[in-house]
Amino acid sequence: MNQVQVKVQKLPHYDGSFPLPAYETTGAAGADVRASLGTGEKLVIKPGERVLVPTGLAMEIPHGYEVQVRPRSGLSFKTGLMVLNSPGTIDSDYRGEVKVILGNLGTKEEVISHGDRVAQLVLAPVTQAHYVVAESDLSETARGAGGFGSTGRS
Repeated sequence: MNQVQVKVQKLPHYDGSFPLPAYETTGAAGADVRASLGTGEKLVIKPGERVLVPTGLAMEIPHGYEVQVRPRSGLSFKTGLMVLNSPGTIDSDYRGEVKVILGNLGTKEEVISHGDRVAQLVLAPVTQAHYVVAESDLSETARGAGGFGSTGRS
């Protein structure tokens, strides 16, 4: 298994009793990250509301990589909470605090407590495209310009 070093800075409001983002199993692709709200603090998220959940961490991601912020399946299944810009992207040149955009798509208030695992972080390689103006028509395909359900339901 490949391993890439990601430097993590603990910000002043990070709870030192928390582990750094960690993989819960040996085959896990995502490392869980926790809400760093302050000891005993809670964040109430009303239906339809979206919030930024602080993690207390900043990262130095190697050039050529990104960290994707993804939902935790258990949290999404058991509550109405979702990572709204999923997957969110932490670029290699960003040095600010990692915050998770959570939205409550359910019908009842949800509560995030200090230390709750709120998302998972997945390290991924980045390939940058070089966009150019087409000098002729785009090539033909069977699908063509069909989109948004054009291939049917089944």
